[in-house]
Amino acid sequence: MEDYKLNEKGWQYGMSKNITFIVTKDCQLACKYCYLVGKNEKERMPWEVAKAAIDYVLDRENDQNFAYESVIFDFIGGEPFLEIDLIEKICDYIKMELFRRNHHWFNSYRFSFSTNGINYDSEKVQRFIDKNREHLSIGITIDGTKLKHDLNRIYKNGKGSYDDVVRNIPLWLKQFPDAATKVTISHEDLPYIKDSVAHLFELGIKTVNINVVFEDVWEDGDDKIFEEQLMQLADYIVENKLYSEYMCSFFNKDIGLPLNKVSDNQNWCGAGRMIAVDARGNFYPCTRFAKYSLRDKEPRITGNIETGIDRNKLRPFLALTRTSQSTNECINCEVASGCAWCQGENYDAADTPTIYQRSIAICKMHKARVRANNYYWQKLNDLEK
Repeated sequence: MEDYKLNEKGWQYGMSKNITFIVTKDCQLACKYCYLVGKNEKERMPWEVAKAAIDYVLDRENDQNFAYESVIFDFIGGEPFLEIDLIEKICDYIKMELFRRNHHWFNSYRFSFSTNGINYDSEKVQRFIDKNREHLSIGITIDGTKLKHDLNRIYKNGKGSYDDVVRNIPLWLKQFPDAATKVTISHEDLPYIKDSVAHLFELGIKTVNINVVFEDVWEDGDDKIFEEQLMQLADYIVENKLYSEYMCSFFNKDIGLPLNKVSDNQNWCGAGRMIAVDARGNFYPCTRFAKYSLRDKEPRITGNIETGIDRNKLRPFLALTRTSQSTNECINCEVASGCAWCQGENYDAADTPTIYQRSIAICKMHKARVRANNYYWQKLNDLEK
């Protein structure tokens, strides 16, 4: 059985530098599961800070920190499209400077956005898209059915946002037919996974990237509900022969195996290899180490636009591996492959201010996913018989 859609790697995977602009900490929504605990309406990136950050990066074309074949300029908030005027000015300047400098990233760059989709159809956002279409990656976050979406993705007054998001999905898919959405699962919405993924497929979204929250929110029995929902989803996909055209990232052939302790000893994410900059011009190893992303810990600032990146502060992140932060139980787990973590959550949940203590809050959820994943692939294999 080879006729199935696989989980594809991102644009220029492994060859691109990721540079994130935290353009605002404001958002129209107050999603219940959001890890951005310090969102506010005040912290917005000034143009002077953005320009200085761009100049700092582009001035170091041959620096080992930036010697990647390609680059992804990522814009986040809060909700990034609240600052569309600033974003357009930033992107115009980047394009101009890449050309003026004859930079090797010229024509090998992408502007990336994850948006709540509420103002996607606004005149300014649409003008920006028309202007940059060939170099854009835009994901609209919609969590599934109206019931599931509105459980968590709510306005500050408590009203659900589903209706204001779903109206923009047809336009988004017309412009980006292969676009993927990002779904988050928390304790409250576990019973709605199958129906929600099916609903997203029905909307025409063919790639559903989905994960459980990494925070320690899981209760006894959640893994059983999770497994049952994924098995129902597996039945739905296989029985309706959706596997060749649609993909849900919960099902992956490469998860649920023992580790190869050589080839599988990388860090899960790019913390330290990416760079994020905030409204004050501070650099971070990723956005999850900025103050507004942390519940209990102090931010981990690795430099700023005036003094540059402090390599001594960055070095601990570059030494992160699976084995350097995992317990022996995790390393020797029979289903360890594919068990994910968030580096920022590891830091925030750790007993001390260390980045080398891996959170295991999703352990039972990963094992439930593996059982359902095995069920899915066995059903596909049975079709060959």
